[in-house]
Amino acid sequence: MKTRAQKTVLLVANGDLRPSANEVCWPAQEAMEEQLRAALTRRGVRLVRAHPFRPERQHGFISSQQEGMEVFARLDPAAPLIVAEAVWQYSHHLLAGLISHRGPLLTVANWSGTWPGLVGMLNLNGCLTKAGVQYSSLWSEDFTDAFFQRGLDAWLAHGAVRHPTPHVHALARGRVPARARRLADRLAAELRRRKAILGVFDEGCMGMYNAIIPDELLFACGVYKERLSQSALYYAATQVPEREARAIHRWLRARGMKFHLGTDEATELTARQVLWQCRTYAAALRIADDFGCDAIGIQYQQGLKDLLPASDLAEGLLNNAERPPVANAAGRIIRDGDALPTFNEVDECAGLDALFTHRVHRALGQPVETTLHDLRWGDADRSGTTDDYVWVFLISGSVPPAHNTGGYRGTDSVRQPPMYFRLGGGTVRGVSHPGEIVWSRVFVEHGRLKMDLGRGRAVALPPAETDRRWRETTPQWPIMHAVTYGVSRDQMMARHKSNHIQVAYAHTAREADLAMYTKAALAANLGLEVSLCGTAAEGRGF
Repeated sequence: MKTRAQKTVLLVANGDLRPSANEVCWPAQEAMEEQLRAALTRRGVRLVRAHPFRPERQHGFISSQQEGMEVFARLDPAAPLIVAEAVWQYSHHLLAGLISHRGPLLTVANWSGTWPGLVGMLNLNGCLTKAGVQYSSLWSEDFTDAFFQRGLDAWLAHGAVRHPTPHVHALARGRVPARARRLADRLAAELRRRKAILGVFDEGCMGMYNAIIPDELLFACGVYKERLSQSALYYAATQVPEREARAIHRWLRARGMKFHLGTDEATELTARQVLWQCRTYAAALRIADDFGCDAIGIQYQQGLKDLLPASDLAEGLLNNAERPPVANAAGRIIRDGDALPTFNEVDECAGLDALFTHRVHRALGQPVETTLHDLRWGDADRSGTTDDYVWVFLISGSVPPAHNTGGYRGTDSVRQPPMYFRLGGGTVRGVSHPGEIVWSRVFVEHGRLKMDLGRGRAVALPPAETDRRWRETTPQWPIMHAVTYGVSRDQMMARHKSNHIQVAYAHTAREADLAMYTKAALAANLGLEVSLCGTAAEGRGF
């Protein structure tokens, strides 16, 4: 950087669209900014906020796209700029300004389960990657550790930070087992001949530009979008009779699923909310059947949240092979005994991944249940059960019950936090059972579809350690204790292009390796640029 630029660094703080979230989360953001300011002051650099704290709002976040444009219109486009994130943020608030900004750009996140800045930063990074914006990233628990200090010095001196990613290996066709290659070739041919439909109930959930795949990139995969409206889903839910909703609820309780019901609509999960969620489940299945959808995504935010309780119960059930039966107008049970892949927050990258996973796992006789999680946080296991670094994969509401220890009997439903979900609705909560997993992520970079895949396992931790991790994050949401083979915390953060990560189980380690290679080969056959990350189950490098 030039000497002039070294003296002052600008800071912007992006936030939520929802005022309640911004107000609650502001103290955490303020504390993080003070830590950043101290780190820069020690280096003789002045950190200047590019927009003020707003007393009438009780926060200092940018909270809309229009506001973000106004802030950036006043900035020196060549100034070094830090985007500091201690909370979830809507990336499109900043995207217009960051695309046109020419100065060195650094995205920075806290390392906290409670205040999900690292989740927000990963989403912003994925959006910047898709948009072709050059940026650097850093993360830290308290901004005094050596990793952060070295990275900050590098950025101040050179305008960029480079993180080594030796765990990433381009897929080589010669490494793919013959069985995986043959099955992938067959599945790819089927998709090209009998094309698939992603049912999209409104795009762009919570500003996730990175979650939208341009149609023309999908065409080569044999996949097309059916653009559906959440207003149609709401109307269809109103047409589901109460007796049918009650039958769905009885079916779930008969399988052992627990609902923590109260009477206060504002703060508790009520029977009324659950019945509306059961209606949404039936309505989504019928619309998917009407339009021939192979997978669907429901945005919920923003819009549907003002009409219906959360869509989480419906999404978790749809992703499960064993679920309450729903008949179409002709009386046929829709997808009887099979999951309807459903991508939370209408993340189309997760939707394409789920479609691939479903076809590969069904063909291999592996569990078809798959879901995305937030890459929420990670920490050492304080119980001493494992020496491995254990990630907290935590989706914001639901997993297929088959992923939970005990299935439906190990699954319960509690009210979504009122701060985000005014009309309530129950989650599909549990602790993911131990077992071998394949993790993956589809993303867009340089105008191409890409996919990263790796192997890992979900581990069982003692109840006290599970409770600690839930208390540090969001105890209403389902949790997976995940170990990624051959991928460290900082390597994952340096490479991953999304706040979301897709997971699916296999029966054994060897079968999980085969499923991973088959999905990788399928994606490559359909034109995706595929990389394998880390190691296989036996510790072999890819």
